[in-house]
Amino acid sequence: MKNHLKDSRGFTLIELLVVLVILGVLGSLVVQKLMPYPDEARRVSAEVNIRALEQALQRYKLDNSVYPSTEQGLQALIEPPSAGKLAKKWRKGGYIEVIPKDPWDNEFIYIQPGIHRDFDLMSYGADGEQGGEDKYADINNWELD
Repeated sequence: MKNHLKDSRGFTLIELLVVLVILGVLGSLVVQKLMPYPDEARRVSAEVNIRALEQALQRYKLDNSVYPSTEQGLQALIEPPSAGKLAKKWRKGGYIEVIPKDPWDNEFIYIQPGIHRDFDLMSYGADGEQGGEDKYADINNWELD
């Protein structure tokens, strides 16, 4: 009876390197196809983060009957506020794990009471300044569908 383990051979280093090169080429082709859309992807990411923050703020209001003030800010979603109107029924563990930054590494702007809604939540876009057009345009919670 012949031992099949001795006769079986694994992949050689050359074969593995060829596979890695092929995967690298395919990966670079995919990245090149997606590269024209990084600004759009960042805007969508900012919109998703705004929606998540809106939901956390809604849960905060359900428990405490009010939204955090502008002074308390979004930080009230991860730790009980120590100034202003205190949250008497603040949920243990908070309402969101971390306060995300926008895709351009800027803080989201939170104003309560808002000018457009109960609270206004926004990102100033790629330039980090209020106003702008195209990739520099602000992303505002009251303008999202």
